[in-house]
Amino acid sequence: MTSESSRGLVHLKSPYSVFETMARLQDAIRSKGIPILARIDHSGDALRAGLQMNPVQLLIFGNARAGTPLMVASPTIAIDLPLKALVWQDADGAVWLTYNSPEYLLQRHSLPLDLAQNIAAIKAVSEEAVKR
Repeated sequence: MTSESSRGLVHLKSPYSVFETMARLQDAIRSKGIPILARIDHSGDALRAGLQMNPVQLLIFGNARAGTPLMVASPTIAIDLPLKALVWQDADGAVWLTYNSPEYLLQRHSLPLDLAQNIAAIKAVSEEAVKR
């Protein structure tokens, strides 16, 4: 299942756990030669603080070769770069992979369509991570 909200978020339902979805996402990103810059375990941090929440992990990835032309064309896109993907479990136990759609980012920062390929990989790697 895929859905996109008016806020530019794409939600892909995953048949895997948060941990496995994140591992699959990392593998898909690495297979494209894209550097992984950080993995943030929000739920793990909450647990260390004595708080409870469903599993939530954020992956940050990208490279200067793809991102720099975008930031030259519109410096404000730096607020949304590097790219991010969120893997999370909802209250019903379903696992989701969420990211900002490239189209949304282009529109949000008034970028030309010819730069879309610089951020298009997020769709492919996300779909790869959740496919059976």
